[in-house]
Amino acid sequence: MSNTTAYELFSAIGNNLKGAAQGQMFGKPCFKTGGKAFVCFFENEMVFKLTGIPHHEALQLNGAKLFDPSGKNRPMKEWVQVPEQHSTLWTKLAAEANSFVSGMLE
Repeated sequence: MSNTTAYELFSAIGNNLKGAAQGQMFGKPCFKTGGKAFVCFFENEMVFKLTGIPHHEALQLNGAKLFDPSGKNRPMKEWVQVPEQHSTLWTKLAAEANSFVSGMLE
């Protein structure tokens, strides 16, 4: 998948989620619900805010890691960066992240 295609997939996924609005997080493209980010695009990969079983399962994917946007070994505990080799799972993970963040707003 080319860089453009990975970003296009990220955009399509975010645009198809009810209530999601495109924005910026740490200068990177993201989608928010209720003003809170739940996914972003970083290093040609998609990053998801998750908890519980979805968080654990996402971290088990080959190449997945906790999101460390600063690169200073300070990962964000709820955020999982998932490589494009798992892009077939991005839609499901984005829906789970959206649900998690939406639930936090209630």
